[in-house]
Amino acid sequence: MANSAPALRTPLYDLIGQQTSKLTAFAGWEMPVQFTGLKQEHQAVREKVGMFDISHMGKFVLTGADVLTALQSLVPSDLARLTPGKAQYTVLLNEQGGIIDDIIVYDQGKTANGEEQVTLIVNAATTEKDKQWLLGHLSQAIDLQDLSREQVLIALQGPESISVLQPLVDGDLDGLPAFGHLETELLGAKAFIARTGYTGEDGFEIMVSPEVGQQLWQTFLRKDVAPCGLGARDTLRLEAAMGLYGQDMDDHTTPLEAGLGWLVHLDSKGDFIGRSVLEQQKTNGIEKRLVGLEMLGKQIARHDYPLMHKGENIGIVTSGTLSPTLEKAIALGYVPPKLAKIGQELEVEIRGKTYGVKVVKKPFYRSAHKPR
Repeated sequence: MANSAPALRTPLYDLIGQQTSKLTAFAGWEMPVQFTGLKQEHQAVREKVGMFDISHMGKFVLTGADVLTALQSLVPSDLARLTPGKAQYTVLLNEQGGIIDDIIVYDQGKTANGEEQVTLIVNAATTEKDKQWLLGHLSQAIDLQDLSREQVLIALQGPESISVLQPLVDGDLDGLPAFGHLETELLGAKAFIARTGYTGEDGFEIMVSPEVGQQLWQTFLRKDVAPCGLGARDTLRLEAAMGLYGQDMDDHTTPLEAGLGWLVHLDSKGDFIGRSVLEQQKTNGIEKRLVGLEMLGKQIARHDYPLMHKGENIGIVTSGTLSPTLEKAIALGYVPPKLAKIGQELEVEIRGKTYGVKVVKKPFYRSAHKPR
């Protein structure tokens, strides 16, 4: 039997290992699940500030003439709305309108040579798939530089994140809007900083060289920033009803089904891969819809648990947890549109027994600290 490939490790792995974190395999990477504990890390982000090593995520830089125009044919969102220094959360689609991945497109404006430059951040589990899709659908005149293994990415999240980060950078972070980004100097070195994140709180994602990343992680530790693992990242994103690729969306779900209809700009842009399917769904309706769910009891609905209505299996739970902030069991799941109304009561099957659950408004939690 052939040996499986060794797990990949980020440039921060050795530093993280010194902090007695619990590690797990994730998308081929060895990543921290938690440091001091999931609840403590979750609360640190909600109340103060926490940091995550997200260097495992894919990082592509596209350079060439009309990069954004070329990307227009691959996503349902109108990228013509972007201006330099702004970003767009969107999805790559296949011919069936299914989601290949959810990504963020950062417009970096023109290079010194007058070419457009765009940075894409993609999921770790789909980095190679996304890369091949892009290479197969973009002109050879567009250069794709894969920085996935070459750059550290740290997410600094929470209401105190700006006060922690601002003294370390030259650029003005207070005036940076949500989904704004800039290239600046941090600790005397080049850095890409975006006001984005995956926690539902204000915060920044910082891309730097491995050497600067290691220095920055240690600097944050000295500033009493809580190191956080994948466990807290999952509970935070679920409270904010942010989908996880591979669970809440995949190649067989469209953005209209996944609750991402706000990304689909049929009226303001031309043709793109999957457009005809989305047009049909707009006209004829969808067969399933991702909804927010709240358990009526103390049980917790988990990924892949069946959803029931009047004894019939009508859907499936995609993500579920006990919310540390709300102290309630919450979940996301797919149900028929006729059963997606707020307040609709359903059942979830847990180990052969059914328990009550109701459809609730998303997100489950909304921060008072997020910038516009």
